[in-house]
Formats: sequence, structure tokens, C-alpha cells
Amino acid sequence: MSDSVCAVVVTHNRLALLRECLAALAAQERPVDEVLVIDNASTDGTAEALGTEFPEVRVRRLEHNGGGAGGFHAGMRDAHARGFDWLWVMDDDTVPTPRALERLLAAGATRPGGRPPAILASRVVWTDDRLHPKNLPFPRTDAGHREALVDAAGRGLLLIRAATFVSILVHRRAIDAHGLPHAHYFIWGDDGEFTARVLRDEPGYLVPDSVVHHKTAAKESVFQSGPQYYYELRNKLFMLRGDSWVGREKLSLAVGAAAGLVEYLRRNKLAPAALATVGRALRDGLRGDPGGRR
Repeated sequence: MSDSVCAVVVTHNRLALLRECLAALAAQERPVDEVLVIDNASTDGTAEALGTEFPEVRVRRLEHNGGGAGGFHAGMRDAHARGFDWLWVMDDDTVPTPRALERLLAAGATRPGGRPPAILASRVVWTDDRLHPKNLPFPRTDAGHREALVDAAGRGLLLIRAATFVSILVHRRAIDAHGLPHAHYFIWGDDGEFTARVLRDEPGYLVPDSVVHHKTAAKESVFQSGPQYYYELRNKLFMLRGDSWVGREKLSLAVGAAAGLVEYLRRNKLAPAALATVGRALRDGLRGDPGGRR
């Protein structure tokens, strides 16, 4: 008997994109056993449209917008509690190709290195069919895993250290052992922290034959120069204080955070509002609960 799969889709006020995502899920050659949409308090008619256009989809509407992190926390907790073997996690602007799920599950069945994978990630492309720079894989290259890296490559897979929440399969045992994404991250970094937390101890792979389109408005990342930068800096401090990342990984994270801080202040010309945003992020990131491994 094949493993059961629940697709967990988080949405907020992007009904047109959500329609594309759900249509693509319905067109999978290996059908999804259930689709769960977490509606992050949308106000654009999402709830009404789901009820009339996609009655087969299970919907959980949150009273307040918990951001991507809150939505994925709620959705993955729900699907895990309902007993699904795999949780197929994605944003509402993710459009899987028809064999995306089938290829992920097939890769999982090969059990590279003899150990079942905890996470399987799709190859993410933009609308031009080229790799999306916001979702590039984080390969695992540390010395202790070189044999596993070569073994995976021989099977057409890439051993990874982390991934984004744009089409990944998460096995329920990963949640049993390592918990859920941290809801209090709100936005940015929750996927990297969660997948790094799991893949510190467990194997995970990029599956190049499983392809999804990530239909962001722009291909390149947009630097967050407004108050939302608070979450970028605060959450990186959380990760530096946590134990999902280790050693040189944390050094790289710290260098990136410092470079981003300098750029943020430069772009905002040391404006009082920007300094206040940085001050709040530093205070909360250094004193707040970073979460951690369970």
C-alpha cells in the first residue's frame, strides 16, 4: 500500500495564484490523498471561492494572519495529527508539473544509503523554466557525508542540508522527532530553520526530476528595505542562537546578517524609523525565544 500524502498550501490574499496551484495539484498523475489549504485570514474572497470552486479541498481558516510561518505550523500540525505519512508543503504561488509528486515519492522509495529520507525537495524554476534563485538548493558538503553525497549523485539526487517551503515532502517521522516549524518567526527563515533542524540528523534530497514553478512577481529577491526587515534580522539572530545550524554554517549566517544590516541602513540613510526597526530586531532577536530542537 502506497504512503498517504496531504498537500499543505498556505495562502493569503492571492486567490488567482491559489487557483493555479490547486488546479495543478488536482492534475497530479499520482493523486494527492488530501489537499489542505490554510487560509491566513484572507480578505479577497478566498474563502467563498474555495467553497464553490474547490469543494473537495479541505480548508482551515485562521482568525488572524500568522504569516507563512504560522500558516505552515498550523497546516503541518493538522496533517500530522490526521495521520498522513507525507506532508507536501508549498506556498500558494507554487505550480507543480503533473509528475512532481510521483517523482518525489519514487526518489524516496530508492532509500539512498539505506536510510529513508526525511525531506524530499523539488527542483524549483521560475516562469522562464530556469532555476529560481530564491529556491536554490543547499547541498550538504561536509566531510562526514561525502560518501552519501556521491551515492545520492549516482541515483540522480542531491544530498541537501536545507530547503525552502516551495514543494518539499516532509515525512511524519521528521515531525515526531524534531517538531514543527516555529510559528513565531511569522515570515522569513522559518523554512530554512525547520529543514536545517531536521536535516542536521536526517537525510534529505533534492529530486531534479520533480519540477515546480514558483510564480513570484520577480525572479530576483527584493531587498526588504521597509519595516518588514525586522523579521529578516530578528529571525537570523534566532537561528544564530539556536542549534539547527552549526559551526561554519553559523559563521556564514552571521556574515550574511551583518552585510544585510549594513545594506539596510545604507538604503534607508540611517533614518530614525530604520534605526528603530533595527533596535527592535536586535532586542527581540537576542532576548526572545529562538525555539530549538525538540
